[in-house]
Amino acid sequence: MKHIASFSHRLLVRVLVIASLAGAALYGLAQQGRPTVPPPQQPTVTTPSDIWEEQQHKEMEKRANLQRQADIKKDTEKLLELATELKQSVDKSNENTLSLDVIKKAEQIEKLAKQVKEKMKGP
Repeated sequence: MKHIASFSHRLLVRVLVIASLAGAALYGLAQQGRPTVPPPQQPTVTTPSDIWEEQQHKEMEKRANLQRQADIKKDTEKLLELATELKQSVDKSNENTLSLDVIKKAEQIEKLAKQVKEKMKGP
């Protein structure tokens, strides 16, 4: 009789464990179908100083962009000037002579072109 009581106790424990696991699994499946609702966000309070700081930040960005645009324009004009000078130097040279000036101009053009490219990418 003791053996039967021990067996039924173990069986009862197993059934309860399986039922608990099944219940947890079913609850998890039920939760997957429900849309998650994000917690409500507290409204942001904007003070006059916050508004002023935001306006100042936007104004600084605008000035920086205008300056960057002016720098790009100036640098591209310089690129055109250097390229024109390089072409003239190459036209004056022949197959046997390539002056050091031509190589330096090409290096200047390359360096300036990289700078322009970086400025065009922005901050």
